[in-house]
Amino acid sequence: MKKMFKQIALTSAMALAFGFSPVQAQTVLTMSSWVGPTHPLTRDVLGGWAAEVEKATNGRVKLQLLAKHPVSAPGTFDGVRDGVMDVSYVTASYTPARHPLPLLAELPGSGSTAEINSVAFSRIHWKHLQKAGEYKGVKLLGVFTHGPGQMFLVKKPVNSVADIAGMKIRSGGGISEASAKALGASPLVKPAPESYEILSSGVADGTFFPSESIKSFNLDKVVKYATIFPGGFYSSAFGFFMNEDKWNKLPKQDQDAIMSVSGEALARLAGKAWDAADKVGMDALKTAGVQIQPASPAFIAEVRSRTAPLANGWVQAANAKGLDGAKILAEFQEEIKRVAEGK
Repeated sequence: MKKMFKQIALTSAMALAFGFSPVQAQTVLTMSSWVGPTHPLTRDVLGGWAAEVEKATNGRVKLQLLAKHPVSAPGTFDGVRDGVMDVSYVTASYTPARHPLPLLAELPGSGSTAEINSVAFSRIHWKHLQKAGEYKGVKLLGVFTHGPGQMFLVKKPVNSVADIAGMKIRSGGGISEASAKALGASPLVKPAPESYEILSSGVADGTFFPSESIKSFNLDKVVKYATIFPGGFYSSAFGFFMNEDKWNKLPKQDQDAIMSVSGEALARLAGKAWDAADKVGMDALKTAGVQIQPASPAFIAEVRSRTAPLANGWVQAANAKGLDGAKILAEFQEEIKRVAEGK
């Protein structure tokens, strides 16, 4: 009996030494990212949200970043759903057939910053799009977008739709791919981490990307020209989610705490992080001597005319899911204005 009490005392001492409380158990969830550890998605969005969760739960829930993303980037939704990892994110551009509704926030000429677009998108998603169940199978925690997607070229500048004809433009899929096609380019759908290789090898003539990606993927070493379109030629919409079984096993107290730093709070966190990273990318372009030019009024008109059917296509897709697509699109555009005004 004396020996048993000594063992209990030793076990308790070890638990206290390593930060575990016998009264307040700690939940450790795994999270993973398909871009590198210094990319803002990993460092600032996943990492920033994880810190907020730990704080909100008073340390009861912690997140552990896996050293390597265990599935392909497009397979992230299935990986979280099947419990390969507990928390991650994926852009709807990689899974447009499964997630057509988030493409609303990817349309050309949306919010002028990632924060504006993300917050507006978040409000519209939770009000209208969530009911369609496109994230069924996981616990959706938030949605957001990256900054305005611009066009970066290797061989020659782009000043008009005629300049784009026949060019091979790397795209992540979704509206990015559709926008490239509408402008007469031949899109190459490739995950973001492959961009340096296909640009430096001459496989692609250019790429659609937010400015952040210039620094994140070392593209300032290969890109020579940039065309900046107001609100972007496209954006990319992300879903951020948790394994549903792991979510259901959390105490209600911790679920509420996690949601208090998710939803719109997560959209704003992600948007601010991306805007900061976009500035770093633009600075890298200037330092590298990249020729940066704003789209001319004539080019802007051409792009809007050519890409107008993309919005109509989204409205039809939303209608097919029982939603009022035209009403939601108009409301999203108004919400962008409201957020831009600080509302």
